[in-house]
Amino acid sequence: MRRSKPERRELLPDIRFNSLNVQTMIQHVLKSGKKSVATGLVYDAMDFIKERTEKNPMEVFDGALKNVGPAMEVRPRRVGGATYQVPMEVSADRRLTLAIRWILSSTRERAGKSFADKLASELIDAFNETGASIRKRDETHKMAEANRAFSHYRI
Repeated sequence: MRRSKPERRELLPDIRFNSLNVQTMIQHVLKSGKKSVATGLVYDAMDFIKERTEKNPMEVFDGALKNVGPAMEVRPRRVGGATYQVPMEVSADRRLTLAIRWILSSTRERAGKSFADKLASELIDAFNETGASIRKRDETHKMAEANRAFSHYRI
């Protein structure tokens, strides 16, 4: 086990929208160190959002992250010989990370089209509370609700 928690790295906001959340999304899209490609993909997705919804893309992006982020999740806790799934509240940092991770995984599972187009579609769906990433959040909430009986084992 770790002796201490690692330091959190300082993240500078992105260039176009001056947002830390967009920069975090770019970092998660990143593959093989191609940051300029990842930045281009996220910005293209924002342009698609603006075309399709006629709304401010940051409003849609932030709304999607807010809708997908889970409030509760289950964490395993070992008591005696048994392992219980204990429902816990999710911190703000983890909520953002999970939301981005789920949005990107459902984006990659979508069929056809370019990545930017799929990302824009998934963000719009998440903003409208539909889509695969919202389903993932609902599954997490159902699991936490089903294991509410073990909440007295909080970590």
